[in-house]
Amino acid sequence: MRARPAADETAARALRPRIRPGKITKIEDSKVGQLLTLLDRSGVPQQLEELLAGRPGPAGVRPRTVLAGLLLAAYFTGRATIAEAWRILHFRLEPNARTWLGIPQQPPVTARECIAASRRLYRGFDRITTVLDPARCNRRSRLPQEIADAYADAWNVPSGQQAAERLQLLANQLVLAPVRLAKEHGHLRGWRGDVGVDATSIPVLAHPASDRTPTASVEITAGWHYSGGCGEGTFGYSASFVVAAHRRRPGESAGKPTAYPQMCVGLVLDTPTVRTGRNAVIALQELADLGLPTGTCAADRAYTGCSPENFQIPVRRLGYRLALDYKAKDRGQQGSWKGALLVDGSLACPHMPTPLVHATDGLDDKAVREIRDNQQLTEHIAAREPHFLKTKQGPDARGAVRLQCPAAGPSPSVNCARRDRLRPRTPRAPGPPSAVVDFSDRRQRAAHPAARPTVQLPQDEWLNPPAADELPLVCSKSDITVPADAAGHLKTAKFRQDSHYLSADWIATYKPIRSHNEGIHGRLKSGEIDIGNPKHRPAPGQVAQTLLVAILVTAGNLDILETWLYQRTGTHLTDTGLDHTDLQAPTPPETNPPTQTGRPPPITNH
Repeated sequence: MRARPAADETAARALRPRIRPGKITKIEDSKVGQLLTLLDRSGVPQQLEELLAGRPGPAGVRPRTVLAGLLLAAYFTGRATIAEAWRILHFRLEPNARTWLGIPQQPPVTARECIAASRRLYRGFDRITTVLDPARCNRRSRLPQEIADAYADAWNVPSGQQAAERLQLLANQLVLAPVRLAKEHGHLRGWRGDVGVDATSIPVLAHPASDRTPTASVEITAGWHYSGGCGEGTFGYSASFVVAAHRRRPGESAGKPTAYPQMCVGLVLDTPTVRTGRNAVIALQELADLGLPTGTCAADRAYTGCSPENFQIPVRRLGYRLALDYKAKDRGQQGSWKGALLVDGSLACPHMPTPLVHATDGLDDKAVREIRDNQQLTEHIAAREPHFLKTKQGPDARGAVRLQCPAAGPSPSVNCARRDRLRPRTPRAPGPPSAVVDFSDRRQRAAHPAARPTVQLPQDEWLNPPAADELPLVCSKSDITVPADAAGHLKTAKFRQDSHYLSADWIATYKPIRSHNEGIHGRLKSGEIDIGNPKHRPAPGQVAQTLLVAILVTAGNLDILETWLYQRTGTHLTDTGLDHTDLQAPTPPETNPPTQTGRPPPITNH
């Protein structure tokens, strides 16, 4: 064996990233082709090529090759790092895969060749993050706080917001690539469109701003993410996840095999507590473009507290029903709409008994979680049901619903003298009503007036009945319409939901969907793919973190789909006909640098 030259041996010792000869195993062309086809179908490499066209300097490693290397690294090692991507691209690919990605057929031999190859890959990733960043700055050293604030503010001006939305769109396209694949092969037929929305922390390696010196963090747009029930914050970003989920029937046990793969169907990464509701809506809008069904959207109290125009209203207009939770101070009576009381998110009869209206006033979170252990609360929640308004017509294209009095219609749930006076009932059959009730028939028992609660009207109404125009609209009209925005009524638009709070239907809807959220967080934050470990995605900056988290989630989605398919049918995803035989070697793009393509840094006032 010939020894290395002394200079090359010194370079090899200092080589970063290091080569690990004992762990170099070849990756089959079929898997590379599958992942590369998935990446091409997302459309992200093509869009990045268009954004980079005409920029000065050599083209270097193409975005398609950089992203493919990162996706392969995430899939096979659980790490979205340039070092792992470089090892895979140059040492673990077969000749065909090298041709598809434009990688030299022979791996680098000398340390200098290795360093040159890795630096080209680093520069290729740097070109991607530079073109997507609203205001590029030095990410390897702390900037003075004043300058860092100016760069951070560049994300909030119109041009910066446009760049941020473009970045979020590209990240979502990556995440949705496996979802599109599942839809094309019919694997989502068993999904009814229910989704869970939640935010999780994405910690970073950088430290927060210094208290001793006036310097900012390297992550200038990061912040503190606080999880519910946890007093300590996590410095980094917040990732808004939309997860495919399903509700259960009341009383149905958990643990049944799902009829669809429970994948992440939306992702937006942003500064914590900023644009919380808006980010979820962006992800849901991208999902709507796939033509999948819309069901119930369950969200925790962080989203209930959003301004209605940022979350509740646009979600309703997308066709989703809402299942929400409330803070202790927001429980009980929350307002009214056209005379109907808004009680824990549901519109009810104006004369619902006071103890039922205030059954949840000041109720703490523990009582909500352990409602089955509180018999009195359970009875009050059940006694509320007949007094809630009934749906006459479901939501239209704008999210508006029509509701009617609980004493109206062919199947009233309460007895109301006011309703009978204003709109007398027409007997269903001529002659007196039947005096015989079959007590063995549950439907007959429930339909009898004696089985229904009676609305207690004010005493003076019996002596001087008011005219119809003096009564609330919910009583005088046949039905009322509730628009998605509640015509500007803040509390109705903010707190109204489509399942009666703490009822058996709400519990069977909200809790299973929320558990799916926690399940996807656990799956993507443990094991091989751990998006919660900043060492698995060390590149600094919000742009780099967004792309790397999206790539890790894409690999996680593909793993979820493959696992579900194998457990359900015993087949592999490569058996489903994903075509990679037409992959061609990339053609170098034409570059004619314009005279001015640079972007000036933000202007600071000194």
